Amino acid sequence: MSRYLTELYQNNMKSSGEDLLTAIIPLMNLLSLTAIGLVLAHPKTQIIPRATFKLLSKLVFALFLPCLIFTELGESTTLENFAQWWFIPINVLISTAIGCFLGYLVVIICRPPPQFKRFTIIMTAFGNTGNLPLAIVGSVCHTADNPFGPHCHSRGVAYVSFSSWVSVILVYTLVYHMMEPPLEYYEIIEEGVEIEEEQAVNDASRPLLVEAEWPGIEDKETEHSKTPFIARTFQSISNVSESSFPDIEVLGEGGRNSPRSSPRSIRCLAEPKVMRRIRIVAEQTPIQHILQPPTIASLLAIIIGTVPQLKALFFGYDVPLSFVTDSLEILGGAMVPSVMLMLGGMLAEGPIDSTLGLRTTVGISIARLLVLPVLGIGIVALSDKMNLLVQVDAMYRFVLLLQYTMPSAILLGAIASLRGYAVGKASSLLFWQHVFALLSLSLYIVIYFKIISYV
Repeated sequence: MSRYLTELYQNNMKSSGEDLLTAIIPLMNLLSLTAIGLVLAHPKTQIIPRATFKLLSKLVFALFLPCLIFTELGESTTLENFAQWWFIPINVLISTAIGCFLGYLVVIICRPPPQFKRFTIIMTAFGNTGNLPLAIVGSVCHTADNPFGPHCHSRGVAYVSFSSWVSVILVYTLVYHMMEPPLEYYEIIEEGVEIEEEQAVNDASRPLLVEAEWPGIEDKETEHSKTPFIARTFQSISNVSESSFPDIEVLGEGGRNSPRSSPRSIRCLAEPKVMRRIRIVAEQTPIQHILQPPTIASLLAIIIGTVPQLKALFFGYDVPLSFVTDSLEILGGAMVPSVMLMLGGMLAEGPIDSTLGLRTTVGISIARLLVLPVLGIGIVALSDKMNLLVQVDAMYRFVLLLQYTMPSAILLGAIASLRGYAVGKASSLLFWQHVFALLSLSLYIVIYFKIISYV
């Protein structure tokens, strides 16, 4: 009996050690790539100039990432599993809603400056659902003893890609409007600080963290992108002129002096005031930016994957267009190393001075990196018990759990730059979150591997 217990203990210890090693090695691979990027881009060495990393970000955004998404998502998608994956985008919405609640708690507990309350909630709620999860999945599947079985990489990339379009829609609609400068503080700083910040944003020294996931953002600015447009539209205050509303003047046949043809009477006759303001805001929503290369690649992959006749042309052995998918697959293979090198280049710039406050920065990081993953484990476990998940698919559960574990989305820095609101705060917070995420991801991936091994 004593010998049996000793052997059992040794086997358990060995098994635990192997599980720990299996979980840590993929992160060490990513950390090594990040460290190389940091050394290459460090201001003291400047082995690779900063402009090269900007070019690399454009290649990832417009070429490497779309190629990876198209080849892996298109091959994995069928009509049957497309219907089974419905919980993946729902999980993104659930994680975002819980993140908003945690962000509200951070506002109550940490009491950030009043003008950054919405910013605090946004940075807590919206995590990275694109590049970083794809890099983690690729690194995990690169190890021979991964717990996900065959077709690990294609399934993992497919699940992550299928979830990212939900986040993109939320960012370019909800987040875009929530990131507008607060009206009461915009009116105060409009003549001073706001102008200085705008000049810094348009300067060549724009932080890499700001435009890493949206290259060329400076070309997307509009007349109202850096103004509190919604607040001015909906809030009836005396210092808002009629020119604040772009299509406010509508003249009738009676001319400008006719009482029935005044802008106010025309508005009342044409449509209710609230509906008209909603329409104006909708017209200023940059919904057109949703159709970017990664999103287009996802749509094409889903269409081709769910139509057997089209799929037979692109995917499989000896298919007519196999040379196209093979070429795209080669390009997609550069995505993971490029993303991690780019992350190293971002971290090499260091944190930007921020007036957000240490307490708020720590609060957001703890809520996003430590508290939210614990709640995510409960949500996924409850969903599994309710039979909402794909059965006997460890990668499916792993991707769902990763959605609760990521640091704040780098794309939020781009939106902050586009709106001219808290750009330095976003860059600083993203820097510290990605540094702390190296530790939190190591911890939770070990926990996730343990959870998955018991499923």
